[in-house]
Amino acid sequence: MSLSFSNFAREVKPEGAFEVLALAKTLLAAGKDVIELEIGDSPHAPPAVAVAAGIGAIEQGHSHYAPSAGIAEFRAAASNYVNREFGLSTSAENIIAGPGAKTFQTLFAEAVLNPGDGVLVFSPYFPTYPPCIDRRGARMVLSSLKQSRDFRPNVDDIAHFITHDPAPKAIILNSPHNPTGGVALLEDLVAIADLVRGRDIAVFSDEPYDQMAWGDTHHSLLAQPGMLDQCVAAYTFSKSFSMSGWRLGFSVSSLPMASMLSKLTNTLLSCVPPFVQFAGAAALNEALAERDAVMHEFRDKVMALVAHLNRIPGFTCLQPGGSFYAFPNVVDVCNENQITSHGLAMYLLEGADDQIGVACLGGECFGEAGQGFLRMSCSEPIERIITAVDFIAASIRSDEKIAAYLGERPQYRLERPYKIS
Repeated sequence: MSLSFSNFAREVKPEGAFEVLALAKTLLAAGKDVIELEIGDSPHAPPAVAVAAGIGAIEQGHSHYAPSAGIAEFRAAASNYVNREFGLSTSAENIIAGPGAKTFQTLFAEAVLNPGDGVLVFSPYFPTYPPCIDRRGARMVLSSLKQSRDFRPNVDDIAHFITHDPAPKAIILNSPHNPTGGVALLEDLVAIADLVRGRDIAVFSDEPYDQMAWGDTHHSLLAQPGMLDQCVAAYTFSKSFSMSGWRLGFSVSSLPMASMLSKLTNTLLSCVPPFVQFAGAAALNEALAERDAVMHEFRDKVMALVAHLNRIPGFTCLQPGGSFYAFPNVVDVCNENQITSHGLAMYLLEGADDQIGVACLGGECFGEAGQGFLRMSCSEPIERIITAVDFIAASIRSDEKIAAYLGERPQYRLERPYKIS
């Protein structure tokens, strides 16, 4: 007899990027040349000073349990970092260490949500937000991000949520935004702060792309008056410092919230390995010039990708305000060929050619509002990125191949034309 799973577990959907990544690796192993634009990972090595600090910490015996909130050296370095970068006034006690930024989504939900509470989420959204809300029996309320508004959060939707939802309790804000590349401007953050200030409404400010704001300096909601008391901001070393495999991040919040997050961290994962935290502290303290050089390279690549995508008939792509993703609108191509955007992505990976493929993500991997878009990262060298765009341009001209692919994969057939505003 096999065990039955919970209703929650059965309904959880895995992150689409990792599913496509697994297929891409399988095709690569079989000899296909796959240009990987699906995963949001950095191709760069971690800062040498971080690697040395991590190895040194292991050699010095820092490989046992650590405080759940994080070691003092790491918390101080993270506090100094956000104070310097974003104009905050935090101390080490406001910082909690975590294995990347994603865990703080769960901890935030555990800290503030009760069954029936409403959580405003901007859509398209990072696919791990819904499970965190569902685990608590809370409700996800969606606000659509529009290409016509540069994918900025709609402040009017926030006001409506606060005044009309039966139990408004939390807002999840992601800026720079994954997958769209949209950025909440300073005026947006001022307006958001004015709306939630003094109310029993918590904001999770997801900021893993804080160093990838291309048009302006990154602004954090935490910098607005009173927002440290109502906001949990999360940061990661995966993007800015190319340390995705080290699994390190941190949160910034008020002292009462930090104490709660520390307790919840203890119950969930005990602690982050101390040698990893020593490596992170070294990166924050000594690798900023190296970080900035890598960020400039990412900016150049994403702008080049967007410029080349906009030369493809049927593609319309905004220059992202931040992140290392392009998010082209492919509605015309999908409608013409009666294929979903996820189906188009899968066709480019496995159906367009036997020898070469491009791995990217259909926008519906990020919720219904992502339909009609593709997400492409800039992890590959620029030469490979341009080759990928040329391949895409040629592949979508082959109506017969797309039709043949749909014959083999009818689940990707578009039942109704997309309409994108």
